[in-house]
Formats: sequence, C-alpha cells, structure tokens
Amino acid sequence: MTEPSPAPRRQAKLLIVEDEPRMREVLLRAAESWNLLTSSARSGEEALRIMESAPNDIILLDLNLPGMSGMDCFETLRQRWPKTQVVILTGFGDLDAAKRAIHLDVVEFLTKPCHLGDLERAIDRARRRLEPLGPEPPAPEPPKSPEPSPQTEPGTTLDEMERQAIMAALARNHGNRTATAAELGISLRTLYYRLSEYQRQGYNVD
Repeated sequence: MTEPSPAPRRQAKLLIVEDEPRMREVLLRAAESWNLLTSSARSGEEALRIMESAPNDIILLDLNLPGMSGMDCFETLRQRWPKTQVVILTGFGDLDAAKRAIHLDVVEFLTKPCHLGDLERAIDRARRRLEPLGPEPPAPEPPKSPEPSPQTEPGTTLDEMERQAIMAALARNHGNRTATAAELGISLRTLYYRLSEYQRQGYNVD
C-alpha cells in the first residue's frame, strides 16, 4: 500500500525593499519568474509596516534608502523577525556594511550590477535556510488575463532586464517618450539618458 504523498509546501514570500522605481520593477518581474509571492516597499519604514501586517519569509534589501537606512532596517528586522532571511543587493556597499551584515547573519551580500543567476542562487539559499514551510493554501482564483512570466537567460544582468523593461514600455507607448517616462516612474531626462546609452551600445531605440 503506497503512502500518501506529502502536502505541497507553500510558496515563499519575498519582500523587495528598493526605492528606485525601475530597479524595483525589474526585481519584481525576476522574482515572480522564480515562483515567489512578491511584494515591494520603497523605504525601510514601509517595509517594517508591511512586516507587521503580513510577515515575509525573505527580504531583498537595498542599503541606500530614504529615511531609515537599509542597515538600520536590517537590524530591526533581525530583532523583531529573527527567522526572516535577508539578502542585500546594493550599489553602495562597503567593507563596514558587509561586516555588519555578516554579523546580522545575512544570506548574501550582492553589489549592483549583478547577474540574475547570482541573485537567484542567493534567493535559493535563503529558501533553503527557512524552516519547512507549511502546506500550500488553497489557490486563489486566477486573474482573467494573466501576463506570462518573463523568461530570462542565465547570464542576463539586472541592467539588461532594465533595458528590456524600458524598451517594452517604449513600444507600448508607440515611441512616446513622455508617456513612457510617466509609466516607468522616471524623469524624461533619465529616460533620454538611458536611451542614448542603449543607442551607443548598438540598440535601435527609434
């Protein structure tokens, strides 16, 4: 007589704490493709409020945040939710910050730009460090028009995903720069700067 198969584990919940809109969107798209339940916060204070109402299993944390610093947020997370796993992804890391993060039992300390493969491995390490997750809850009703999850190559970088997101928004807005910048939550000047960079790299931005 065969034993019943164990109940499937629930998906891990990931909170992305990143104040830069373009990078936050790129990270959300990547994490959703890795079978994670994702949400985001724009500051350390907002992240703590989210944790109070709905604790997450894993935090992907930037250090350079408005208001409360990422490291102060990390220390509060460790005190109040000691089992939550934290991965740091920052463009402003230094040796002292890395030492403090190690003392706080960080899963991984990554600096931007980094390959998506490195980030995915860090998130997998965080999942393995979690205590066994409970059974999968009943699946919610699927959305009427779900968007397909993005597929990324192993060597794709966050910068490449950002370029793809910007070009996709530009196409959706039929080349209208003002509407594209508004959709992405960036200034028109920043959009023109990014497009000029892509043009220098040989991409067609018309």
